[in-house]
Amino acid sequence: MPRMRFGAFLAPHHPIGESPTLQFQRDIDLAVQLDRLGYDEYWCGEHHSTGWEVIASPELFLAAVGARTHNIRLGTGVVSLPYHHPFNVAQRIVQLDHMTRGRVILGTGPGALPSDAYMLGIDPLTQRDRQDEAMGVIRRLLAGDDRFSYECEWFTLKDARLQLLPLQDEVPMATASMISPSGMTLAGKHGCGVLSLGSMSTTGLAALPTQWGFAEESAAKHGKQVNRRDWRVVMSWHIAETREQAREEAKHGLMRWHNEYIVGTLMRPGDKPYATPDEAVDHVQSMGIAGASVIGTPDDLVACIRNLQEITGGFGCALGFVHDWANPANTAKSWDLVARYV
Repeated sequence: MPRMRFGAFLAPHHPIGESPTLQFQRDIDLAVQLDRLGYDEYWCGEHHSTGWEVIASPELFLAAVGARTHNIRLGTGVVSLPYHHPFNVAQRIVQLDHMTRGRVILGTGPGALPSDAYMLGIDPLTQRDRQDEAMGVIRRLLAGDDRFSYECEWFTLKDARLQLLPLQDEVPMATASMISPSGMTLAGKHGCGVLSLGSMSTTGLAALPTQWGFAEESAAKHGKQVNRRDWRVVMSWHIAETREQAREEAKHGLMRWHNEYIVGTLMRPGDKPYATPDEAVDHVQSMGIAGASVIGTPDDLVACIRNLQEITGGFGCALGFVHDWANPANTAKSWDLVARYV
């Protein structure tokens, strides 16, 4: 494998109660810091209903980031395709590609939050199929194919062609993958990259060793190719000079995030609230290098990533999940330590 890339994945997960205006600004400031430190990628997602994940348009947010950064690649992580007409998605990505001088990566998914789909009146059972259908249409549009028409139960195209093509010869694409094989299978079908978002959960971590095989099998079936370099694994970390310092900086925010978001908002099956901040950190640290979450030193993160490389067979990019476990100053320092030593 060539040199591993590093980046950040911003859902975002910001606690309710702070100024959202300042949260947006802090997220842009983080991208500027990561660009200066030499990180490779910065991703942000699309959500509409929890109050924690307040970015409704990744393209709009990344346009602001693009104006203040120079080198870091900018990924939609992800656009929920069943929520949009595919032609509009393609148009926005082309515009963003030009505005960022060819730094865009198009990440797509079926939509992660049931509450989003419910509000929009979308049957959850149709979401993955609609993502698949939209990806095929978007690829044709971005490639500059001859005008074509397309009609299905949820959108129509008539004699369609984009008025402007991307700045890049080919916009890189990636699809979200959680725990089931469906995301990997879709990546193989379309010959695109993967964002493994489920790796921070116990069940998601257990599924990683077999995941890439589904992508390769699907690619072979559809005459496509996939490359492990385009596989991105999302991890969580907070790094300090010592484990004790990292623990003290992260424990209160970690407990709030877990109790209020993972348990209280997502209501993830099997997860229970932590009784104390120390219990929260104890659980993360007890997993050692076998997990995908690290509260510790740069050496601890190095060991964790090497272990993940071994159990997966290799992936191309480690994306740190952006969170508010620590205060802004210590969070910025954590990203600095990763850039310097990891």
